[in-house]
Amino acid sequence: MSVKHPIISVTGSSGAGTTSVKKTFDQIFRREGITAAYIEGDAFHTYDRAEMKRVMAEKAAAGDLHFSHFGLEANRLSDLEETFRSYGATGNGRTRTYVHDAEEAERWGTPPGTFTDWRGFEPDTDLLFYEGLHGAVVTDTVDIARHADLKIGVVPVINLEWIQKLHRDKSTRGYSTEAVADTILRRMPDYIHFITPQFTQTDINFQRVPTVDTSNPFIARWIPTPDESMVVIRFRDPRGIDFAYLRTMLQDSFMSRANSIVVPGGKLDLAMQLILTPMILQIVDRKRRAE
Repeated sequence: MSVKHPIISVTGSSGAGTTSVKKTFDQIFRREGITAAYIEGDAFHTYDRAEMKRVMAEKAAAGDLHFSHFGLEANRLSDLEETFRSYGATGNGRTRTYVHDAEEAERWGTPPGTFTDWRGFEPDTDLLFYEGLHGAVVTDTVDIARHADLKIGVVPVINLEWIQKLHRDKSTRGYSTEAVADTILRRMPDYIHFITPQFTQTDINFQRVPTVDTSNPFIARWIPTPDESMVVIRFRDPRGIDFAYLRTMLQDSFMSRANSIVVPGGKLDLAMQLILTPMILQIVDRKRRAE
């Protein structure tokens, strides 16, 4: 954690919706005149697409059927922690971009499924913003969570998470239902050991819960809409949170526990704006007063 060079980390599994949450942060940064350096979690994968397929095949041939991007070996987590540490100490660090598709390839000038070269952050940023799989991970060898000043978890209930992943991977990546199901199964041990534990480290978790039947996510035709869901917002430390104000501003919201408020799914963006804006402004104000 750093007063002069703060870090915000948004963590969630594949298909959880972290990219949508990033858009809300972008709106806040733009409105409040905040300049952020960005890290996408994909940048710290160990292997590019072709290498990952090769290593997965080798692991499977050796009897390891659960090698995945969720695990430690497939990610450069020591490098990610060093980037967090470096930014917190100096405001500098490095990242790169994983190129997913042809559109990104045209932008970055490198083929899909590969990485760009490493590059430094732009100078004079107000904070570092991370969005990816491992923004609050703690293991025997790395502790990324300790470096972030604000940690956000994006955690839809698991059937909804799978529905979102199925629809994304089938529509934008051309995968079959069977291929996505195989990926989910392969990743499950790493999901349990490395993804789920992060949500005890996060300061706020946003968990979308559908109010329609999602019993079999593998046959769901549509992703439940925001109006077909509620969002449980849990605060690790609820001291200082004005729940009365939030309930007034968020119609039909209610308290489910002393540290949790439940809001209609259609109010998620507004809830995030109301909750996160003052937190971000406080972080940036502390930074600017310390300079």
